[in-house]
Amino acid sequence: MSNELPPDDASGPGLDDALAVSRRGFLQSAVAAAAVAHLPHAGAAESPAAAGAPPVPPRPVQLDINGKRHALTLELRVSLLDALREYAGMTGTKKGCDRGQCGACTVLVNGRRVNACLTLAVMHEGDQITTIEGIAQGEQLAPIQAAFLEHDAFQCGYCTPGQICSAVACMDEMRAGTASAASPDVRMKVVRFGDEEIRERMSGNLCRCGAYNNIVAAVRATAKV
Repeated sequence: MSNELPPDDASGPGLDDALAVSRRGFLQSAVAAAAVAHLPHAGAAESPAAAGAPPVPPRPVQLDINGKRHALTLELRVSLLDALREYAGMTGTKKGCDRGQCGACTVLVNGRRVNACLTLAVMHEGDQITTIEGIAQGEQLAPIQAAFLEHDAFQCGYCTPGQICSAVACMDEMRAGTASAASPDVRMKVVRFGDEEIRERMSGNLCRCGAYNNIVAAVRATAKV
């Protein structure tokens, strides 16, 4: 009996063919598995759009804006900002970033400042909403508005409605003794109407013209009245 090994090519082609078939089968199985994974599950509920479900219709909404009742018909997804501007005609409230970063759309809801672009109109039925149009006392400017004029607290004026609404709430907060991040002792119910306190509380309202010093001066002058 010979102890010599068979030549390399005796079994080479058969082994290569087997490996090729194995690789091909693996790839085919992987592709099939990926395709099955993306198929909808049997018996899964169809989406409303696929099922042909009708969209949610607009609904009547009663909003109290600047002391007057406004009967509007709105889709549930309409923001308070769009309801004020597009439906109630309160165009003094400005749309800046539309994502709650600039403060141009600030209004007062039950005395508290709110970014109107970040909240839905239907959530505010029964609330008292005050826009820049409701800050003045009839034909007479409110003290904060007069102070903005006196101290040149604006340039282009686009952010001014939100700045003024925010300033009104800012001063109410300080008078109530509500602490801020700039308050030296949050346990104290007395807030000093200083520039640092005002800057901190007004920091959510951006002025692209850079009139910050004059805005602070206007708020400080009004707060002392």
